Formats: sequence, C-alpha cells, structure tokens
Amino acid sequence: MKRLIMHLLLVCMCSFAPAESSADPLSDAGNAFAEGDYAKAAGLYRPLAEQGYAEARLVLGTLYDIGLGVAQDYAEAIKWYRLAAEQGNAKAQSKLGSMYDIGLAVHQDKLEAAKWWRLAAENGDAVAQLNLGSMYDRGKEVAQDSKEAVNWYRLSAEQGNAFAQEKLGWKYASGEGVPQDDVLAHMWFNIAANDKSAAGRSVAIGQRDYIASRMTAQQIAKARDLARKCAAKKFKGC
Repeated sequence: MKRLIMHLLLVCMCSFAPAESSADPLSDAGNAFAEGDYAKAAGLYRPLAEQGYAEARLVLGTLYDIGLGVAQDYAEAIKWYRLAAEQGNAKAQSKLGSMYDIGLAVHQDKLEAAKWWRLAAENGDAVAQLNLGSMYDRGKEVAQDSKEAVNWYRLSAEQGNAFAQEKLGWKYASGEGVPQDDVLAHMWFNIAANDKSAAGRSVAIGQRDYIASRMTAQQIAKARDLARKCAAKKFKGC
C-alpha cells in the first residue's frame, strides 16, 4: 500500500512541480501539493476541477483515491478521473482503467479496463502501455498476441518503466514475440535491475543472474556493454 501511495504521489508531483509564477491558475494548488499541504491543495484544485481543468481533475481524483487532504472516497475519485479521462488526459485514463480492473467503486470490468488502458497507452502513458502489454500476454481480456505484448512492453520500457523492461527481458529469454536472444534478455534485465526505485529490482537481479548462468563470458560482456549504451540513449532504439 505504501508503494502504491508513493507511486501516485510521484506521478502527480512530476506533473505539478512548484511554479515560480502565480499567473498559472494551477500554480498555487501545485505548490500546496508539492509542499505536502494536501488539504489546502484539495481546496484549491476543486474549483479548478469544477471549471474544467483536466490536470486539476486528475489530482483531485488522486487525492480522493489515496485519501490525502480529503476522506478517501473511491467513487469520488472515479468521478474526477472519468471527467479528466474524457478530456484526453492519459494519466486519468490509465487510473480509470485500473479502477475498472480492480473493481473499486465500479463493477469489475476487464474489457472496460482494457478500453481505457488502450486510450492511455496510445496517448503515451507508460503504466497503461505495460498493463495493455500484460493483457495481450495473458490473452484473457484480448486475444493472446505475444508480438503485440512486446510492442507495448517496448514502448513502456523506452520510457524507463522497469517492470516493462523486465517483461521485455523475459520475452527475449523465452523467444515469445521476438527471436530468442539471451544477450538482449540479459541487457533488459540488467537495465531493470539498475533502477533502484523499482519495487521489483531484486527480482530483475535474480532473472539477470539466471540468464547469465547459461551465457558465455563474452556474451555477458556484450550484454553489459549494450545495457550501458541503451541507458545512455535513454532506452530508445535498444
């Protein structure tokens, strides 16, 4: 639960860093949020959300989702997420998809979750890209398609999502959706393992070491070199 709260906070704080100028109507609310005064932030975001600011609706929904500065209320969170999502806000679309996936304050509906995750993924949200890739991997909510799963994992991995990087590593290790390649599998596991903020870092380390056990010293050296080059390119085109 603590990890979920920190993730939600980081998403919002990245989008709403303290502003130097109060000319932006969102700046005062963003400053209050960044300073940890969530009750004040909620009070400032609410009128902006009611005026139609998608960003304000996203953050207000997040505050209700977690219960910061307001009483936790999933129904209220969904209300604001939906309004922002309908305006095309990718993060709100992703969060709304997650609410349907889990069934919080709505009837659990995996197809509805897939619909919102697809919209968010197409709008560039890395978490939604990971989730959509997982759906194609499982083949329950959508037709199983390893190549499509790889496509979405890669888009998320290129944005630095360590979980997607780990998933991509497994695809190369197993040869599902891509040609089997232990070097590239090791590269992606190594990249995921180097993300110190990722909750699954220890898992990625174990996977990397497992793949290494069936590789030659030369292959491992090549994989490490590719990982360094990939990180230098910010994970693009690896």
